[in-house]
Amino acid sequence: MRFLRKSRTAPGSVGILSSAFHPPTRAHLALAHAALDTFETEEVVFVLPQRFPHKAYDAITLEERLDLVLEATAHEARFSVAVAEAGLFVEIAREARAHYGPPARLRFLCGRDAAERIVGWDYGDLPSITAQLREFELLVAPRQGHYQPPAHLRNAIAPLRISEEWDEVASSVVRQRLGQGEDWEHWIPASIADRVRQIYGRKR
Repeated sequence: MRFLRKSRTAPGSVGILSSAFHPPTRAHLALAHAALDTFETEEVVFVLPQRFPHKAYDAITLEERLDLVLEATAHEARFSVAVAEAGLFVEIAREARAHYGPPARLRFLCGRDAAERIVGWDYGDLPSITAQLREFELLVAPRQGHYQPPAHLRNAIAPLRISEEWDEVASSVVRQRLGQGEDWEHWIPASIADRVRQIYGRKR
């Protein structure tokens, strides 16, 4: 895991927000702030994987998205920004563990849709999700409904409460609205709105 910005804390509890951030939205920040406000989270690291198992990067480069995340998170000293080599949560958790050490409690922040995908994913030769959740935990925010984890995983999955106003906010919708000339700025941190317009407008 390569850090571009690192909090000065020595955290016992780390929130990990892994995403393409394509682009970063106010919903991403809401997830991170909710984690800081609950579960004794001392640091949230925004992680951009170099590759994902289920999607490919397109014309917007990793470096451009990193610049956006760095600017969008600059207001909070407990936010870190890093790049991971791979995109599965278990792979990111192991990179984070190598940095933070065995005592740190690692919790991934995600929405209901992502949690369903993570729990139901075919991991092949990797450990099962039951085994993975001994290495990290999930904090799951509602997203068009609340997530109900399987009974045998409930000790490692907890709800993360955020305002319902972020329920419909998604990077894909921002891209779509921007491309169609519709309003999108209110879903993006104000500090990066001009840069998002420049980058994504250029790629249309």
